[in-house]
Amino acid sequence: MAGKAQSRAIGAQLLAAFEAAGALEVTPDILQPAEALLDLYGEDIRARAYVTADPLRGELMLRPDFTVPVVQAHMAEGAEPARYAYMGEVFRKQDHRGTARVAEYFQAGYEIFDREDPEAADAEVFALFAGLLKPLDLSATIGDIGLLRAAVAGLETLPARKAALSRHIWRPKRFHKLLQRYAGQTPMPESRAALLAGRGASDAPWIGLRSPEEMAARIETLRADAATAPIPAEDVARLDALFALRCTADRAPAQLADLGIAALAPAIARLERRLAALDAKGIDLTALAFEASHGRATMEYYDGFVFSFEAADPGFPPVASGGRYDALTRVLGGGREIPAVGGVIRPGLVADLGGLA
Repeated sequence: MAGKAQSRAIGAQLLAAFEAAGALEVTPDILQPAEALLDLYGEDIRARAYVTADPLRGELMLRPDFTVPVVQAHMAEGAEPARYAYMGEVFRKQDHRGTARVAEYFQAGYEIFDREDPEAADAEVFALFAGLLKPLDLSATIGDIGLLRAAVAGLETLPARKAALSRHIWRPKRFHKLLQRYAGQTPMPESRAALLAGRGASDAPWIGLRSPEEMAARIETLRADAATAPIPAEDVARLDALFALRCTADRAPAQLADLGIAALAPAIARLERRLAALDAKGIDLTALAFEASHGRATMEYYDGFVFSFEAADPGFPPVASGGRYDALTRVLGGGREIPAVGGVIRPGLVADLGGLA
């Protein structure tokens, strides 16, 4: 396992390459306000981040990644268009016992904020990473969360159902349980049936955080859901086929079109433009893997193009990953937003595999 000095040296090489590509170096603080991260990820982030407190600044976290503070800084004061690069340590708790995963490691990253041609920016980031990592003979995979979101948005069902499914795209088990319930493939829980039937009323004092009015509104939402027709089995089958789709990148548009999901048409057109931009950068699409569900369980704030570079050893963490996060700029932008894409490389893993040569 590479030591800090070796990791830092390779990180410096990557940072220099990013700066040569036109990026401005940024150095976000190691201690980050916890509020924004909790708003984005919910309380789940506490299980993965190191949390502390300051008497003046309140709750803080050791920097779990760079993207969020970079987006915050850009949306507050950045010029457009912009390219940023960074290199430094991040801190993540690890629950994989018996593995070599570390809780403190270096990341080097490259981010683009540009309104002109999002698909060209996607290709720029991917091609830059592919060129830098070429000596390591890694396997690259791309995907597009936008395809999954478009398919869910196109379902003929309640907006509340579509919102719930979209919210859980990044939690595959929860997503598919919800889909089965909305499709009538699993029975309604007895507790919910009793609630909707008005059984189990009690004179106990009200002690919940929600008001009686909020609970009444929630019950009405559940009643509307129960009265709505199930999502048709053929729509569920198409979604399942989409989420399972794997092929080479050159074949992806045709295979996606063959699924017969009309709502995918705009997302397929964006994918075709992105693939053309990758081809123009010299990326061999016939050797590039495409997975429609790529990044679902690990890339929570990405909402479009996603990618990763991985070693042959299945137990080895991804050496690099990234994607498009337009929605994140909207959440953190205070009324402003801008298309944005980027990625990170782990210098320590690059060192473990022999370095950049």
